[in-house]
Amino acid sequence: MLFCQLGRAHSLREICGGLRSSEGKLKHLGITAPARSTLAYANAHRPWQLYRAVFDELLARCQPLARGRRKFRFKNKLVSLDSTVIDLCATLFDWAKFRRTKGAVKLHCLLDHDGYLPSVVVITEGKRHDVRVARTLRFDPGTVVVMDRGYVDYAWFGQLTAQDVFFVTRMKDHTRYTVVERRTVPERSAVLRDEIIELPSVEAATKCPFPLRRVAVDDPDKDGTLVFLTNHLTFGATTIAAIYKDRWQVELFFKALKQNLKIKTFVGTSANALKVQVWTALIAILLLKYLQLRSRFAWSLANLVALLRMNLFTHRELWAWLDQPFTGPPTVLTASQPELTLG
Repeated sequence: MLFCQLGRAHSLREICGGLRSSEGKLKHLGITAPARSTLAYANAHRPWQLYRAVFDELLARCQPLARGRRKFRFKNKLVSLDSTVIDLCATLFDWAKFRRTKGAVKLHCLLDHDGYLPSVVVITEGKRHDVRVARTLRFDPGTVVVMDRGYVDYAWFGQLTAQDVFFVTRMKDHTRYTVVERRTVPERSAVLRDEIIELPSVEAATKCPFPLRRVAVDDPDKDGTLVFLTNHLTFGATTIAAIYKDRWQVELFFKALKQNLKIKTFVGTSANALKVQVWTALIAILLLKYLQLRSRFAWSLANLVALLRMNLFTHRELWAWLDQPFTGPPTVLTASQPELTLG
């Protein structure tokens, strides 16, 4: 299944045929190409939880390399929470109910901004609301969680604040609030307002009985104003805006996952086979991230996966190739042949 991801195979036939054509190069690993029926049976019956365990093990190896590779100076752990929908054919994937003529599953991801690694991944049916998944997550005190407006839930915000967990999100346009304090905004900055607010409605105040912060920032790219809501009262207003802007990295992660790996079309139609393929895609992207972190060459993820695809079965020393990908392999030394004297 990793060959399916990195080799961009489109079917079970291509996976098995591609491996069979390279068996001479895989013999030292003790690998033989499976039959199509064997691979199909394994995808349908081998539990997907096994692949999640491999993902967790690989993540634990990546995290020490990524520690400290962050954009911000503050010591708080920064994570982004978001989800993406993977569309499916309702006829083939009749178990993945989403709409009348459309099936889907949803990939929920918590992206760690130290190295931009996917630290938590949850796969659900397409109808599962984002907040329901968010409530099941647990964060260490001091963590800053960034999310879009789809996660606005004042009961959950109250729980996070009580657990000393911070959040930064967009404020909904019609939210009612009462200004308690107006703070001075930095000069020559895009910050328009920095206010401490309370929620006036009885229901919202009961769910989240804590002071919140409203930061309004001018956005010249969209000819409008972005309004952020947070429970962090000490960070600078420009830092709050920069934190939310860095949330775009989770969108780039989903884009890289869908463009570079096999996650939009599937080689099996059962729920187990689909989850196996998604988890192997996540394992593949962690492998790519690990190679990026280990390499001294400035790889982009797209270039790395493209060149790896061209050299999947080439016998090269991996770390030397990663650091100098455009240098030829070492010259093979051959015994010199004595000259033939004619006379």
